[in-house]
Amino acid sequence: MIIINVNNILLESYKKERENSSSSFIKSLNVISLFILLLSGNVIANTYTVSNPVPQAIKQTVQQSLPGDTIILKKAVYYETGIIIDKPLTIIGQDFPVIDANFKGEDIIIISSEGVNLLGFVFKNVPVSYVADNAAVKLKAVGNCKIENLRVINSFFGIYLANSHNCIISNNEIIGTGNKETASGNGIHLWHCRKIEILNNKVSSHRDGIYFEFVTSGLIKGNTSEKNVRYGLHFMFSDSCKYRSNIFMNNGAGVAVMYTHYVEMTNNQFIHNWGSSSYGLLLKDIAKSIIKYNNFHGNTVGIYAEGSDNIEIEHNNFVYNGWAVRVMGNCRDNIFTKNNFIGNTFDVATNSSFSYNTFKNNYWSKYRGYDLNKDGIGDVPYRPVTLFSLLVQKYDMTVILIHSLFVDLLDFAESIFPSMTPKTLVDSEPEMRMIQ
Repeated sequence: MIIINVNNILLESYKKERENSSSSFIKSLNVISLFILLLSGNVIANTYTVSNPVPQAIKQTVQQSLPGDTIILKKAVYYETGIIIDKPLTIIGQDFPVIDANFKGEDIIIISSEGVNLLGFVFKNVPVSYVADNAAVKLKAVGNCKIENLRVINSFFGIYLANSHNCIISNNEIIGTGNKETASGNGIHLWHCRKIEILNNKVSSHRDGIYFEFVTSGLIKGNTSEKNVRYGLHFMFSDSCKYRSNIFMNNGAGVAVMYTHYVEMTNNQFIHNWGSSSYGLLLKDIAKSIIKYNNFHGNTVGIYAEGSDNIEIEHNNFVYNGWAVRVMGNCRDNIFTKNNFIGNTFDVATNSSFSYNTFKNNYWSKYRGYDLNKDGIGDVPYRPVTLFSLLVQKYDMTVILIHSLFVDLLDFAESIFPSMTPKTLVDSEPEMRMIQ
């Protein structure tokens, strides 16, 4: 059943008369009449209510609606795909109605108009395609849209934005069933967008939880991305973006930030991203960025940096990771200061005998120096790179000797007479107490 108010009758009469009239005078008169009705307040944005899930019920309602109208879907299960929203509409689900693709067709909702609001639905069972990026909701070259309070279950891609701007994606729960990369899409996928806000979403079991490519001035805040096959967040060619207060947990490889400038990463949690090639945070060819107030806990590698320059890495906690930080020799002018390194197997590792980065005023739980003048700064510089970490860097199998007496003696001798570890990779002013 489709219920509309009386204003729709006036508008439908106007449209039919306009189509049937052959006189330009009558057409002009009709336009004037409609304009008078609009000014008088008798014609306002209409509300359509859909409660009967008959075939094409949603499509037909969208087609007969006018820009600015509201469509309310009552709680039911609707089997539709390819619903094109080509005008500014507000579409609201009442008590979370279900739109089920039933593993057939294409995208469920395609938004091709500015100013669309979509709230309060469950989308299910969007089929996998190796040709098309099928999604529950796809936005194509639009702006000023809001996608909120959706539950997306078992969809190839969840929410997909292309060539779009000034949109908000918030408070959605997106759950996939991905167990391998080739058969999984991304939970929230952005391509060539700007000024998009990704807020307070929960994404799990996709290829990448959140994916940014060629995005500028984006904000990723308050999201939880976990149990994804590859990355919790995959971030490429996306300058001047910020991600704050997110949780990236139990992903195949944590977070990857690549080929990017001016990124701000603050107050995030990188937790238990563990595997043979896993990272809390992978930095590849990025520059002029900030990494502050983050927690790296229980990752294979907390931060892995390659070809990355001019990054401020401050006030972070590196706790119980395999490697807290791995900085390759092609990284330059990065500053590590006021960080806590606690209980990591290796605090810092590198593949070079030289370091062009600065370590200063960090707290190291393995530091055994002293502070005779009681100023809170160790009187003896700390060398975080051990000889054994260099051996493991070159020969992976040597890690089985990690708790042996031989390794302890080797590292002790190197600390007294350093010959192989980088002489320039040293914290000259280590903190004696953990930094709050």
